[in-house]
Amino acid sequence: MDGFVFKGIPSRVIFGTGTLSAVAEEVDRLGGKAALVLSTSHQTDDAARLVSDLGDCCVGQFSEAAMHTPVAVTEKALEVARTLGADCLVSLGGGSTVGLGKAISIRTGLPHLAVPTTYAGSEMTDILGETRDGEKTTRRDPGIRPATVIYDVALTLGLPTDMTVTSALNAAAHAIEALYASDGNPVISQMAGAGLAALFEGVPRVVADPADAAGRREVLYGAWLCSTVLGQAEMGLHHKLCHVLGGSFDLPHAQTHAILLPHTAGFNAPAARAQIAPATALFGEDLGGGLWDFAKAAGAPLALSDLGFTEKDLPRAAEIATRNKYSNPRAFDAGDIVTLLRPAVNGTRPQAI
Repeated sequence: MDGFVFKGIPSRVIFGTGTLSAVAEEVDRLGGKAALVLSTSHQTDDAARLVSDLGDCCVGQFSEAAMHTPVAVTEKALEVARTLGADCLVSLGGGSTVGLGKAISIRTGLPHLAVPTTYAGSEMTDILGETRDGEKTTRRDPGIRPATVIYDVALTLGLPTDMTVTSALNAAAHAIEALYASDGNPVISQMAGAGLAALFEGVPRVVADPADAAGRREVLYGAWLCSTVLGQAEMGLHHKLCHVLGGSFDLPHAQTHAILLPHTAGFNAPAARAQIAPATALFGEDLGGGLWDFAKAAGAPLALSDLGFTEKDLPRAAEIATRNKYSNPRAFDAGDIVTLLRPAVNGTRPQAI
């Protein structure tokens, strides 16, 4: 590499066990006196406990965050924030909740503190994907990135094994696409490789024993690295397809990433052999097949058909995915998309294309 640009890592990051206790101090650090706590409906009770812990510096909670960040939900949350006089946002949860915090923050300028409880990775990025009228659009802006991110290993100990696996594979997708990104750099490549190595070691340990705190720490550390590279590099075909299937077919985010990753990585591998060396060192020279074997051994979902996406949906998905040009190491057309997705629909091991 003759030259590169490294944009730096502007978010303040606190990583450890028991770090949830630092939220009040960090809210104060951001100048917040009236924080609004965000969560999904599934984490209403967790959000309520955080509201109680924050005491006088919190004005309430909004627990209707939804997958793929629907604009209608954001508008409802905005009204709640205005009514309560919120001056700061605290998102507690996975990608859906962090996405809502980012959507509110970029519209209002309110500082945003993220407390991720999965490995999805949205928290370290300047990327916001929003859904309106059945289509998901994505944009980047420095103002989207949370000001502070608190990682607490203890919050992941109760994460169900199936969610752990799909969320970790979602994280792995960030690292693999960062390795061959057109705007990559040596720092990001090293972080991506280290993130994949941490996931490669940690995921099997957590699958074998979900209460393995050291394994959980390894996976969360890997997820942080993968989240960071997601925020630094331009994503390619894999992420585009996941946004298409999520936004236009309402497929669940993490499961879709987990199923597609072996197929998209296998498709791009022949055009990026040198760049993906850190990944092939872990999963084998047949990157797509190795990732599929890893996912299967971990109990990950393998078939899009199990999520409700069938072969009859392939033409529409391919058409949407090829409407606009975007960076990817290997050229493709609608026919390639159909060929790539067909084994993913049926849950079969990816073949060379």
